[in-house]
Amino acid sequence: MKKRIINPYLNDFEKFVLFEKGTEPPFTGEYENHFEKGIYVCKNCGIPLYNSSDKFNSGCGWPAFDDEIPGAVLRQLDRDGKRTEILCAYCGAHLGHVFTGEGFTAKNVRHCVNSVSLKFLPDGEKPPIDRMFFAGGCFWGVEHLFKQLNGVIDTRVGYMGGHIDNPTYEQVCTGLTGHYETVEVIFEPNVIDEEELIKYFFEIHDFTQENGQGPDIGEQYKSVIFYTNERQKLLSEKIINELKKKYTVATQIKKASTFWLAEDYHQDYYEKTGKAPYCHYRRKIF
Repeated sequence: MKKRIINPYLNDFEKFVLFEKGTEPPFTGEYENHFEKGIYVCKNCGIPLYNSSDKFNSGCGWPAFDDEIPGAVLRQLDRDGKRTEILCAYCGAHLGHVFTGEGFTAKNVRHCVNSVSLKFLPDGEKPPIDRMFFAGGCFWGVEHLFKQLNGVIDTRVGYMGGHIDNPTYEQVCTGLTGHYETVEVIFEPNVIDEEELIKYFFEIHDFTQENGQGPDIGEQYKSVIFYTNERQKLLSEKIINELKKKYTVATQIKKASTFWLAEDYHQDYYEKTGKAPYCHYRRKIF
């Protein structure tokens, strides 16, 4: 898979927590009793992880959240074999652990996160990087074209929206898992706007086709925008409403969920093979 990102400005203790799965002492973290309005991003890579509106005081000694930004956090069994570890879904940095059934909030979930795994950005400040997820047929072509955009700094292909964990390509291709072939687009908000990304997405695939994309027919090839925040959702709705004045639009808008990385041979497929997309190309419609 792609090489792990390690922020060169991390200090030794931050590296210990983020990459050796260490834990800061309770009641010592910068954000334990911090409740300013804004977002918390990954200290290592800068991707948004948590909204301040989901933060609460658990009294347990570490920052607590009862929800994450959609698609931002991965769960896996901790090395102790008992707890559930949580990681940044993009760079894999260790965040802490997640617990359920404690009754702290109505959601009955507590993300127990190390302060040193986070960086707070006050309301209105753009994160250094952000993500959106797009499904528009074979993910090879969608990824290849998004990689051409200035401001897009990384892409990964995978599966989103289904009902089984860690699906394989063969399972997704049955059309029975509920997953879509999806591209994660990592971008710099100060360079390219979400609206530009969404419009570009509609220009690189046939959003009027309901049963797939080009010759690729099936549930896994349908057109979907997966949003991670309200701005992305509203912009997607606005642009689709504009398009509906001229076209039939088959594209769905869904809240992002767990993004399961596809097998390594799918990543950067056209770059590796030297081939060209067979059903994706850009055509100006805006």
